[in-house]
Amino acid sequence: MSQILVTGAAGFIGFHVTSKLLSQGHQVTGIDNLNSHYEEQLKRDRLLQLEHEAAFQFLETDITDVESMSRLFGQTPFEKVIHLAAEVGVRNSLLKPLEYVQSNVLGFVNVLEQSRISRVAHVVYASSSSVYGANRKIPYSTHDRVDHPVSLYAATKRADELMAHSYSHLYDLPTTGLRFFTVYGPWGRPDMAVFLFTKAILEGTPIKVFNHGNLKRDFTYVDDIVTGVLGVLEDIPRRADTPSAAENRGYEEDLAEAPYRLYNIGNHRPVGISQLIDVIEQRIGKPAIRENYPMQPGDVLETYADISELQQAIHFSPSTSIEQGIDRFVEWYLSYYSDSHK
Repeated sequence: MSQILVTGAAGFIGFHVTSKLLSQGHQVTGIDNLNSHYEEQLKRDRLLQLEHEAAFQFLETDITDVESMSRLFGQTPFEKVIHLAAEVGVRNSLLKPLEYVQSNVLGFVNVLEQSRISRVAHVVYASSSSVYGANRKIPYSTHDRVDHPVSLYAATKRADELMAHSYSHLYDLPTTGLRFFTVYGPWGRPDMAVFLFTKAILEGTPIKVFNHGNLKRDFTYVDDIVTGVLGVLEDIPRRADTPSAAENRGYEEDLAEAPYRLYNIGNHRPVGISQLIDVIEQRIGKPAIRENYPMQPGDVLETYADISELQQAIHFSPSTSIEQGIDRFVEWYLSYYSDSHK
């Protein structure tokens, strides 16, 4: 089976992707810098779930460290790379812009460069629905212009897409970008809405409800995301022979016919924030204390993924309802934090 590198392997999506790859028999090297964006113990506990696998190797390293990354790629002949490491979160990017650019842009270019040198067969990387910024057309399509990001985080992710295209065009490095739409599920990030709301309801503390709950997000369950990531991993882009070949695949912006693809990956079913809180209340059996706040800088009113191209490419079909997903998340949360809620 393949030798695969997963960056951000101790992160939420990285952990689930790595776990699935190992179950399929792949050899996986995971790297992560275990930064302090949120509690390090959660990241280490995710790794504990993986360390018993003989086919898994973990290295604590930073993607911005050129020497370490060069050494890693020189020692291991990776066939494919799944790049998920990043500074994450819209609001935090307003506070730490230099850290976001360092990790998300320079770190990604380092991954691309090492992949080019090593002749990696395919780089699949995480982009974000936040790149749509001030767009008002719903649902979001990868053919929409994304020239107006409303957060620094979004700007770094758009920069990644452009860098990937350059490497694909110049060096024939196959790359596929996935614009993730609000991923949630067991082992999720503590700074995300589902986690924050569940914690607050259980502890009886107020929930900050921005824009009075009049926001919608395309909440996507992590298992559906993993299915999509591994599906595109096997669907390696090829350079188009003629302009018409590129147009027939629906990538009109790819004028260079590069081995480059870009997809939305979401649930295609936006859920209102107030409805999300209702579902969590019902699962826990306890009402939330809601405190209304105005719209926050960098936020958008609604995210909604047009996933038709991903459906066509790999038959992607997310199947987890918000009720099913919340049930599984709360079950995990109660188990993981059982000691603190006895």
